[in-house]
Amino acid sequence: MGASSMAKTNTIHKLSEPIRQTYQELFSGEVYQCGTAGVSVRNHSGIAKHTVIAVHGFLENHCYFTETYAQSDIELILLTCSNYHIPVTGPEHTHADWFDQPDYPESSIEYDACILIQAMERLATSKNVRIHGHSRGGGVILEAVNQRPDLFKDAEILLEAPVLPQGKIHPMPKALVDNMSPRMWPWALRLLEKTPLITYSQAFFGETQGRKKQLLEHLFKNPQNAMTIIKNIHSIETWMDKTSTDIFKHIRRGTILIPERDRILCKESMLESALSSPNNIRVVETTGTSHFITLDDSSWLPPLTIPLSLQ
Repeated sequence: MGASSMAKTNTIHKLSEPIRQTYQELFSGEVYQCGTAGVSVRNHSGIAKHTVIAVHGFLENHCYFTETYAQSDIELILLTCSNYHIPVTGPEHTHADWFDQPDYPESSIEYDACILIQAMERLATSKNVRIHGHSRGGGVILEAVNQRPDLFKDAEILLEAPVLPQGKIHPMPKALVDNMSPRMWPWALRLLEKTPLITYSQAFFGETQGRKKQLLEHLFKNPQNAMTIIKNIHSIETWMDKTSTDIFKHIRRGTILIPERDRILCKESMLESALSSPNNIRVVETTGTSHFITLDDSSWLPPLTIPLSLQ
């Protein structure tokens, strides 16, 4: 084996080394292992009035949504994207016998969209369904709707600071990513682990305190390895570039929330994409918010309602 081949093999090995999980929350419900992804279904009381299926963003975990949808009559179904740690303590992980392996690469938007489709088909029990995705999770939802428009035709789609077709990453993180070779990622993650959140949070995340600080402190420990981060970034950019805004036509009712200040995605390109959607999709420019709208001010989220057509 030549020196270059050995160096490449060593880099792949380093990128595949496990990242130790540091964040979990108590959870009451079922946790399904679906290939390299997971689906957690929280226990609820009685017959659910609403089903909420939530998809977390890049580097995040599903705890992003749990306080927002804490009501006991909500059937809350939480996706853990492929090659991320499932952030629960309590129930054992159960292999999902209903799971079919997606025909897409792991850690891609398309792979996780297949997990969402199966969760919608197999686990949602109420007719009144909201699909809520943050950041990369928004792209996952749009891809799922594009793959199976019939399945989501009656669902309410909520896209929060989402990855959208023809959008772009913000120039600041884009420059950092473009100037970092793959072999630097394990080193960078070790450095970030030792760096206090306050050192870089203001530049990228805005004010961090309370629940927001609690979750963002563990961002770089949520993926299972550095390779997942690289594959996620590549998939996000590829999906945005290749996907047409025609994808919006499959949504019958939905809301797109655009933050006032976004240092993760390019706000201008996302807003332009959102505004190209049909009139039945509301586009809301929020104020006083960063990329993490729910953690900054959850009052921007539309209330859960039951449309007349489903009553």
